[in-house]
Amino acid sequence: MLRARSSLEAHLYMDLHPCECGSSDFVRRHRLEQRGDGIVAVYEGPCSQCGRNRNFAFLMADEIPPPPPAFGGPEPSEIIDPGEFSGVGHDVSARAGLQMLNSPESEHHKYRGAMAYALAASEEVLKFIPPGQDAVPASAFTSEAGRARYERDPGKFDRDILEMDIDLTRKILADIDEVSPPPGRSGPQA
Repeated sequence: MLRARSSLEAHLYMDLHPCECGSSDFVRRHRLEQRGDGIVAVYEGPCSQCGRNRNFAFLMADEIPPPPPAFGGPEPSEIIDPGEFSGVGHDVSARAGLQMLNSPESEHHKYRGAMAYALAASEEVLKFIPPGQDAVPASAFTSEAGRARYERDPGKFDRDILEMDIDLTRKILADIDEVSPPPGRSGPQA
């Protein structure tokens, strides 16, 4: 059974595993079940495109999950590989970045959630680097998409490159907070 560290991780897994028709969208009915000593989160519903029933069951981690947008605690995911997290982080930050470039600074707060989600996905990649190592090992890439991303550019999974990308995203978030606080809140005081 799939083991998820949080509901956010379970939802990302479902998003990354589309229906046979190719659609990831389905109305997700959710319930929790006690199975043995564990809690299982069950998600099911019809595919929005073809109507096929989709069903996922996740054994939830015993630990209380960190608050969103974090996907889990200090251990790496067992169900999403580093290439998939990297792809999600890159795609979400690229879309939000493009939207910010095409909007006034006063509206950048609208993209803070997306950038925080991208940061959380990028931070997940670091968890796959074993202690004393400087890169994610090739063996950590278990999905077809993750392996393809790794094979295109294994250097992107070096610790120093990952940390530079994370630092840049944190700076973008700080800039959003400085120039575009949400309505009703003022920015940092001088």
